[in-house]
Amino acid sequence: MDNIFEDLLWLQKPPEEFSKELANASNITDFKELAKYSLDEGQLKRLYNKFSRFRNDKDKTTPLIPVKIGIISNSTTDLVVPSLISTALRYGISLKVIEAEFNQIVQEAFSENSTFNNHKLDFILVAIDYHGLSLSKKIGDKNLSNKNIDDCFLYIKSIIESLRSKFDTQIIFQNIANIPESPFGSFEGRLQGTFYNLILNLNQRLDSLISNNIFLLDVENISSNIGLSNWHNPTLWNLGKLSFSQHYLPIYAEYICRILAARLGKSRRCLILDLDNTLWGGVIGDDGVEGIIIGNGNPTGEAHLNIQKTALELRERGIVLAVSSKNDDKIARQPFKKHPDMLLKEEHIAVFQANWMDKASNIKAIAKTLSLGLESMVFLDDNPAERMQVRRELPDVAVPELPDNPALYARTLLAAGYFESIGFSDEDLKRASYYQDNAKRAEILSQSSDIDGYLKSLDMVINFSSFDKIGRARIVQLINKSNQFNLTTKRYNEIEIKNFEEDKKFHTYQIRLKDKLGDNGMISIIICKKNTKFWEIDTWLMSCRVLGRKVEIATLQNIIQNAKNNGADKLIGYYNKTERNGLVKDHYKKLGFNKTSGDDHNEIWQLNIKDYKFQKIAMIESNI
Repeated sequence: MDNIFEDLLWLQKPPEEFSKELANASNITDFKELAKYSLDEGQLKRLYNKFSRFRNDKDKTTPLIPVKIGIISNSTTDLVVPSLISTALRYGISLKVIEAEFNQIVQEAFSENSTFNNHKLDFILVAIDYHGLSLSKKIGDKNLSNKNIDDCFLYIKSIIESLRSKFDTQIIFQNIANIPESPFGSFEGRLQGTFYNLILNLNQRLDSLISNNIFLLDVENISSNIGLSNWHNPTLWNLGKLSFSQHYLPIYAEYICRILAARLGKSRRCLILDLDNTLWGGVIGDDGVEGIIIGNGNPTGEAHLNIQKTALELRERGIVLAVSSKNDDKIARQPFKKHPDMLLKEEHIAVFQANWMDKASNIKAIAKTLSLGLESMVFLDDNPAERMQVRRELPDVAVPELPDNPALYARTLLAAGYFESIGFSDEDLKRASYYQDNAKRAEILSQSSDIDGYLKSLDMVINFSSFDKIGRARIVQLINKSNQFNLTTKRYNEIEIKNFEEDKKFHTYQIRLKDKLGDNGMISIIICKKNTKFWEIDTWLMSCRVLGRKVEIATLQNIIQNAKNNGADKLIGYYNKTERNGLVKDHYKKLGFNKTSGDDHNEIWQLNIKDYKFQKIAMIESNI
């Protein structure tokens, strides 16, 4: 059986004419599409070579998000760079890599003369493997073993903390791939002082370094999935100080880029499920409830049951579930209502699209109902023809390739890393229910002819409060992942958000919304800079799930009142155009601002407070 991780089997195999398509690539779309294939290290290098020549013209890469990352390591990293830059294209990122000199970790972290000086880095990757640590076997000696672990931990911690403060950037650090050699056999990991045991315990300690700005690259997990004896190639280390077999550059680069993408808010939020031969074996329209295959005691039934378990686990961590199936709606719902072995129930599905329309149209309808972008969607379907149609019509939707064996569906879906997380909050737990409630609101709205009456019927309560320690983690998360309704898409880390909390020159908002259908949680973040006569709106972002409910008007009116109370007579707003925030291009215009300057990418808007006419909004304002 092929190794899912080694061959990136959730991606399509490259076409036979890959070389020709690469030679003809002439725009960003071409490069992004080529990067979506399961390319080996050689193909990634060729893609890198062509893209590097192409992106010398900066204007050509504007649809991509520019990210700059530094790398320090005790091993050779030259061969990592091409795979990283090519893989980043898959995520819509134009990645620039600054490499430190080989094995100059301490010098880069503590010396004033660093390779990273004069580079405004977004991230630094600290790639230390066991060769770069002073691990020393102390067989059976608990005290010496613990001291050795402490020394290695404090060394890595000091490197991270120095880089973090010195360059004011975010850190990705990798834990340690263990070694395949086991002199003590099965007892190796349990005997204190062996290399295996030392690395095992060190990795547990390293977990404590994770924070909102320090992220873990789980090389321990990658190497375990690949196989330690495959991962480590002693010949390559001896010859070129390469810390792992270069055959695994694609999966290594993939894991790094997932973290970058997650930090940029590109993790997927919705899993759309096909039904027949995906959630169950068989065709419900032909076989009936009693004829479909699902449940324990049957290999095929258990395979499909595992998909349902996985979907529920994803929902529990905040991924919203939907259904897109070519079926009669009433018939498609029968297993959810009547089959005793079904784990998924109708109440777990936010949007249920069962009809005879094509899958792409249904997915667009699901996205609209949930107020989510297509780039938030993952579509799981056993049918290659349906997958092809969705990929062709909706290239922003993630569509994993699935093997013939349904027992591997769940593993393939999770291996793809679509739902990569760099943190987890209480609001993440509730996200699925937020979107599910939003789908109910959309259904009510579709049945209403009076928008004002609809909004009034929701009994909305909006809460405005300043940034604080309790909400800080969620604020950082929203600022770094919100793209569509984000006027400037500025990104701030935890330290910067804390500074905004404490700086009296800024007025901050964390805004929450409740209604009779549920709690929407934190739905908007505002940062205003207070000047004597005017306020500048530095950041304005909002969750798309509250669009159309006049939250932006209520928010503006609260800003105006506070600005007025502080002696200001104008508001200044900024719109910085990105590939994904075209939704809010006319935001300030709709609110009554006048554009004072701007070009195709950056605009400045102004509102004279004395000219603003307050509106009555169907929501109660709460400051509790």
